[in-house]
Amino acid sequence: MSIYQQFCTETFDGEGRLTGLRLRYPETFNFGYDVVDAIAAETPGKRALVWCNTENQERVFSFDDIRRLSNRAANLFASHGIGRGDRVMVLLKRHYEYWIVAVAMHKLGAVLIPATHMLTVDDLVYRMSRAGVRGVVCTAQDGVPQKVREAAGRVDPGIQLWTVQQDCDGFENFTRRLEEASDVFARRRTAVTDPMLIYFTSGTTGYPKGVIHDFSYPLAHIVTAKYWQQAEDGGLHFTVAETGWAKASWGKLYGQWLVGSAVMVFDFDNFDPRQLTSVINRYGVTSFCAPPTVYRYLVRKGVPPMPGLRHASTAGELLSPEVFRIFRERTGLSLAEGYGQTETTLLMANFRGDEPIEGSMGRISPFYRIELRGRDGAPVPVGEIGEVVILPPESGRQEGIFTGYLGDEEQFRYVWRDGVYHTGDAAWRDENGHYWFHGRFDDIIKTGGFRVGPFEVENVLMEHPAVMECSVVGVADPLRGQAIKAYVVLSPDYTESKELKTEIRNFCNARLAEYKWIHSIEFMKELPKTISGKIRKVELRK
Repeated sequence: MSIYQQFCTETFDGEGRLTGLRLRYPETFNFGYDVVDAIAAETPGKRALVWCNTENQERVFSFDDIRRLSNRAANLFASHGIGRGDRVMVLLKRHYEYWIVAVAMHKLGAVLIPATHMLTVDDLVYRMSRAGVRGVVCTAQDGVPQKVREAAGRVDPGIQLWTVQQDCDGFENFTRRLEEASDVFARRRTAVTDPMLIYFTSGTTGYPKGVIHDFSYPLAHIVTAKYWQQAEDGGLHFTVAETGWAKASWGKLYGQWLVGSAVMVFDFDNFDPRQLTSVINRYGVTSFCAPPTVYRYLVRKGVPPMPGLRHASTAGELLSPEVFRIFRERTGLSLAEGYGQTETTLLMANFRGDEPIEGSMGRISPFYRIELRGRDGAPVPVGEIGEVVILPPESGRQEGIFTGYLGDEEQFRYVWRDGVYHTGDAAWRDENGHYWFHGRFDDIIKTGGFRVGPFEVENVLMEHPAVMECSVVGVADPLRGQAIKAYVVLSPDYTESKELKTEIRNFCNARLAEYKWIHSIEFMKELPKTISGKIRKVELRK
């Protein structure tokens, strides 16, 4: 029996599909003690983490290895005064130390703040000061220590700094100190309602918001891992994300270990489709999750055989039908799309037991109560676009939903107005109960009396071989109110020309209803994006 079954009750329909999942846990639930250490006590040699890098180095960690190393790390941090409620920022790329540090932080009751190594000094200053961090653990690569040291000096010279693997001026060598620490660490008291994790999420407007999750958050990812990504007990799951993003929590730690799957970590900087598939085949990866961009490159470079792979999933951006079809033809696997936010866990997906539908986010997770509502707050009928909103359960506590925005109670109240959580995302539901994404609710284009979701136009644009990336917005038009404009980044083999604009526009308009027609196209070298890779439509509209 996988350990996750100790913490939930599942219900199924007659065909074995999940219809409900209710969590149960003690008030002191802590992932470090009650999952990692518990698995280590029962099956100490069970594989937890398989790590390799582009230099052909590799490490394999058992759950007992993670237990001992996280205890050492907890002792090390505690010796520097880090304890319950203290906030520590972690910039560790895909280094294996991340898993040791994360579990140690949980055991201490400290608040983990994952961040990407790509942040600038000003980005770091904003996050450090906003969160009041007590410490930072970072990679020694890419000039990160220099940026962290400068930022810490501007915020608080007393911030404790650690780096891994190498000595750096102004930093303690975490790797060396870890070897000197004791691997005996007595359990400390924490509460399930304590803050456990803060992610700074880049919105399309304003400064990044600090999203706070409590200690129940890992349990809400049971559905993510088992029923969407289809991670298996004894299997090996590979999510591509860097540890600075919330997708790492979705696919590289919590749900996977809860269902008994090891996690595969490939420590790389520059994406190479051949390297990625080589890792999948070399280590026997059984389930794989990556953003559509990765699958797009795989398809265009030629998808090699991956005979051991049993399931593939995707989320985070537009997945074109062409990529879906070609990947299925080459591998026999249908890409299962999923949808959620940094503020939540998985909200909708093509779940275990259903054949994934091309272009659809699938069905609502049985873990949540979700509706589509119009601007008047009323549920919209089948086929109409509405905002995805989450209704709290009758108990009043919905695990998996963030507990607040750091230092911004006003924004938290705004997204929780009218008794529901407003995701700000737009979707529609078909008559079979499948949901289809339509972009941000505020990005809906109103043209000639019609409402058009940019996603549906972008979906067609991506079918053209010249289009590498695209974004569609509404621009002021005296006749229609708004006209549809497309911004396009071309594939490397294509050159900008007036003729190509006409070709792409005609290609798309022949496949779109007339009210969805593209009226203008602008080529760009790159699209404006947030640090997390979200296209800033607000900049395009300007």
